[in-house]
Amino acid sequence: MEKAKYGYGWVLKFILAAILLGVGVFMAFSPEVVFIITGVTILIFSLLRVVPLMKSLNKEVLRTINLIEVIFDFIIGGVLVAIALTRADDFATQPIWGMIYRYSLAFFFYVRGLVFFNSVVFFGEKTEVPKFWIHIAVLTLGVIIAVIPNFDAAIAGIFFLVIALIGSGYLGYDGYGGYKKYREFSKQLNEGDRPSPTPRKEKGKELPSRIEEEERDETYIS
Repeated sequence: MEKAKYGYGWVLKFILAAILLGVGVFMAFSPEVVFIITGVTILIFSLLRVVPLMKSLNKEVLRTINLIEVIFDFIIGGVLVAIALTRADDFATQPIWGMIYRYSLAFFFYVRGLVFFNSVVFFGEKTEVPKFWIHIAVLTLGVIIAVIPNFDAAIAGIFFLVIALIGSGYLGYDGYGGYKKYREFSKQLNEGDRPSPTPRKEKGKELPSRIEEEERDETYIS
């Protein structure tokens, strides 16, 4: 069977782009959703790193340090989700939740950069140039979040909205390319561009076509 020249992945990409955009807009006006999304993201980041990280590090001290970081990240994510689910009504009146959010993010980013550079400098962990500069940015971001007095979930919601716009734009553009290929295939199919049928073969011999059989019948009748 010939492999299809198109796929239906563009449908999923269109749906995901719409969901991502909707969640991004909603987060810009809902601090509790920002808490939940941030907490869930940190939880997923922590859990998915554990097994590959422990298997790839070749020193026990590195495994211990990174495992401690993962545990603290998991606690931070769980606290943010718990606050969003239990104290959502107090966000507007209690500034303490904004401070918890700010310092939780600052701690998360700063510790990630600190653990990385300690592993590279003091324990000889090799790295790549892009990864090095990414962790420079992560360390800097943690410091910036810690020193900005007005940083809270509302500012993070705007940041998430920008990320959602970029992500939904990418998914929409990629989905548009897939949909365009699908429509081109449908156009060819409706235009009737089909290969002409070939005579059937049996035991390596070509069977006579229907036209040849009709001509043979006519010669017998005459």
